[in-house]
Amino acid sequence: MPTSTSDRPTTPPTVWLARGRHAGPAAEDVLRRHVQQLKESGVIRDWLELPETEGAPERVFEARWEAGEEVTVRARLSLALDPAEGRPWVLAAEAEAPWDPRWPSPVTMFWPDDPDVAWDHEGETGAGLRLRDINPLPPDDKELRRVLRAAARGGWAVHFVVHEAMTPDGRGRRPLARLLPPGLRHRVVEHRAAPHQLRSVNWALREFGVQVPRGGAVVLPGAPVPQGYDGDDFAVRSVFLDGSEPAELLAAVSRFAASPRPLPDGAEEALTALREDWHLLTLEEELARERALVRMYAEALEAMTRSRDLYREAAERAHEALAVHRESAAAQPEPPVREPQQEAPAASPLQQLTRTLERFKGGGKARRPAAGARGETGPGGGGAENGADGPRA
Repeated sequence: MPTSTSDRPTTPPTVWLARGRHAGPAAEDVLRRHVQQLKESGVIRDWLELPETEGAPERVFEARWEAGEEVTVRARLSLALDPAEGRPWVLAAEAEAPWDPRWPSPVTMFWPDDPDVAWDHEGETGAGLRLRDINPLPPDDKELRRVLRAAARGGWAVHFVVHEAMTPDGRGRRPLARLLPPGLRHRVVEHRAAPHQLRSVNWALREFGVQVPRGGAVVLPGAPVPQGYDGDDFAVRSVFLDGSEPAELLAAVSRFAASPRPLPDGAEEALTALREDWHLLTLEEELARERALVRMYAEALEAMTRSRDLYREAAERAHEALAVHRESAAAQPEPPVREPQQEAPAASPLQQLTRTLERFKGGGKARRPAAGARGETGPGGGGAENGADGPRA
């Protein structure tokens, strides 16, 4: 079984996420009419459509209501403006308590649960799947493999595959997801494999480490794979398509949906927008927000004041150090000033000639050497050379 290598945060237990595509016309009008009807009937407390801004890629609707025992739920639905292939939408809801699957589906707080309104196209695999209906696997093996691999890697919806051991009658052709709790049924995609497709299905799923039992079902792992996922734990041996409630399959789907799972692609941005860009405020929330802003500005002003005081103190110390340096420099004796030496003027050509002649004249008057130095005989008649060569006394 492939393991997850993603570092995405885990989906909080208070959060409900869904993603789909509206394939019909006038999606904004459908939303406006439905949420206004719910507000007038008291199902939701209030709703808001954010003003359209130039260049914005989506329209945003907000709604809030109470679920369970006075648990407030806030939800934000963004509807893409590009109608090239329907209108993709993303819904993020967060409650004040861990989500209970028995609570109403947040989807029905925006879209009418009417089979004639085509908002329930699954918006992740691009295979034209439906959230509220059965999705037979394609007869072509290549297309079948593509659909199953995309479903096994999907992270927004819970995908499960049911193998029809024999062709079911009318009771068995009804979607099994309708038997799930309200908070789950619009987050589930149900695939059906014909009796002869079992081998092709298991061949396509073998890379994910899961197999569909003959006449049974399996919940696909999605991506990233939840920690501790084991295909055998989410496989059901027998599913009777006779109109009875498949309790084991419903329990496996509910258990998988309740397990800690990483946020799917794009969900972190949707959740951040719900928490940080929320506009549908009560008077108490507006007052709390204004107080928080005042507190934030006061803290920022205090920090700026501290920074100014520190800067002023540092500047004063720098000025004091500079003054001390100047005083110590003034107290030291000044070094004597050395006068620059004047260079002798260059001699003229006449002076150079005169000096040369004087040198020649001085050479002709050199002192004669002494007699002893020339080897002459002294008064006694004995020369130095004779004395040297004569016999010694």
